[in-house]
Amino acid sequence: MNNKDFITKLSEKSGYSLDDTQKMVTSVIGAMATNFEEGEPVQISGFGTFEVKKRLERVMINPATGQKMLVPPKLVLNFRPSTLVKDKVKSGGEA
Repeated sequence: MNNKDFITKLSEKSGYSLDDTQKMVTSVIGAMATNFEEGEPVQISGFGTFEVKKRLERVMINPATGQKMLVPPKLVLNFRPSTLVKDKVKSGGEA
């Protein structure tokens, strides 16, 4: 599902216009991005938790050449789904 399909379905379910729905989704994503920049997790009840984690520096080996390379530390976005979402995925969406 791409962004346009998502906005269309959300608009149909919520009863808002496409423009209003697009603005709401953009606002929510913007607020989440602001929290990520500050290092704060975003928890959505019944869905899961998004958080920024620091991946440590590590040594990596190129499988083609066997050359060792040092990968610097970096920040990555991590998602932990809620138990409800996990159960729904496990049951094929029928939960």
